[in-house]
Amino acid sequence: MKLSDLMSEQKKSNKQDQLRAKNKLIILDAARTEFVLNGYKGASVQQISQRSGLPKANVLYYYKNKEALYHAVLESTLEMWDEGIGDILYEDGPAIAIEKFIASKVRMSFTAPEASKIYALEIIQGAQHLKEFARSYLRQWVREKASIFQRWIDEGQMDDIDPTQLIFLIWSSTQHYADFETQILTVLNQAEFEEKDEKAVTRFLTNMVLKGCGIAQHEH
Repeated sequence: MKLSDLMSEQKKSNKQDQLRAKNKLIILDAARTEFVLNGYKGASVQQISQRSGLPKANVLYYYKNKEALYHAVLESTLEMWDEGIGDILYEDGPAIAIEKFIASKVRMSFTAPEASKIYALEIIQGAQHLKEFARSYLRQWVREKASIFQRWIDEGQMDDIDPTQLIFLIWSSTQHYADFETQILTVLNQAEFEEKDEKAVTRFLTNMVLKGCGIAQHEH
């Protein structure tokens, strides 16, 4: 085969890969919305197809059934969620670590609220598809991060609080802005969140948590 033919085949392959990736993103976005609006039981491949603007056959080409779609949505959600919870490092010290942790969680709630809602719905419904994740990875993560907080407590860098409850508090307060987005916007009489809202929430929660833990706020 000539070099020009090889280059042509490679170019064609690259275009196909790009189209495949684009279509999968479109389908996952549509599926995420449908699962949030209707739950796993109420959503259907047909509804997801209509929302994505792609034929049902195309959707089933990439994901063989609704369960495969749901697992793909959960997997992408967990990847995003994992990025937002992995910033508690001992070498940062408690003030910087908590600031980073809260900021990343608030950012996720404001920029990807549907991901948080999907996760919340799955947990509320008994975590049927996430039992192993909750038992292994999540439990281990909490233990590891709680031990870091305990080291800071033992060293006198923060008050003697329950580290696990602190993690729960940060999770719940930050994810509230995603899971209860409609309620908050209604109370605030806003159509949608603005950039200044994310900054204000991050600043407020960080200040409250640091004060509650007896930690002086980090000077930037």
